[in-house]
Amino acid sequence: MAKELRRFMEFGRKIVAIGRNYRDHAAELGNPIPEKPLIFLKPTSSYVCEGGNIEIPYGYKELHHEVELGVVIGKNGSCIPESDALSYIGGYALAIDMTNRKLQNEDKKKGHPWSIAKGFDTACPISNFFSKSEIADPDNLRLWLKVDEELKQDGSTCDMMFKIPFLISYVSKVMSLEEGDLLITGTPSGVSAVKAGQMITAGIGDILSMKFPVVQKS
Repeated sequence: MAKELRRFMEFGRKIVAIGRNYRDHAAELGNPIPEKPLIFLKPTSSYVCEGGNIEIPYGYKELHHEVELGVVIGKNGSCIPESDALSYIGGYALAIDMTNRKLQNEDKKKGHPWSIAKGFDTACPISNFFSKSEIADPDNLRLWLKVDEELKQDGSTCDMMFKIPFLISYVSKVMSLEEGDLLITGTPSGVSAVKAGQMITAGIGDILSMKFPVVQKS
């Protein structure tokens, strides 16, 4: 590979996010089940690595957490056949799609995009990169998240409606996928609000975990 993929968050050009990819999560927010993947983008400036803080934007008091499996793209591709999609995976990461739910709900009612609600600084806490060899079956991974040691999300990637090869193929027909890009694949149910002073801990089974304090941006 031309670049060191463990540093994907430094050179990757985009974060492609999939919304409503778990039925229970769509239901808990009262959203319709999509017939095709719901795609939105988060800027790479929203990355924050462990050791940093999740910052609630000025003027707001809380955010919602959404733990997700992230797929790190290992090589450039466009119009990728689903049968060949796995060869474009460079590795994986754990991500949290932090969401300003109050603002998102206001934008949804107006038919506006979610860019501010999903793309603020520190809106994408991210783990270290881990290789494909560390994952026996990406379609059978436990995703979990705790707030102050209280378990809030506890789901499995086996419940994703649109699986990873299909998502890679589908997205690549809309926009080219490039080395270092991150595809975050949706969140299981259990999303809830977090406020300044709380601690988020999230993990993939017992493979890895990460921890982020939540603070108010001044």
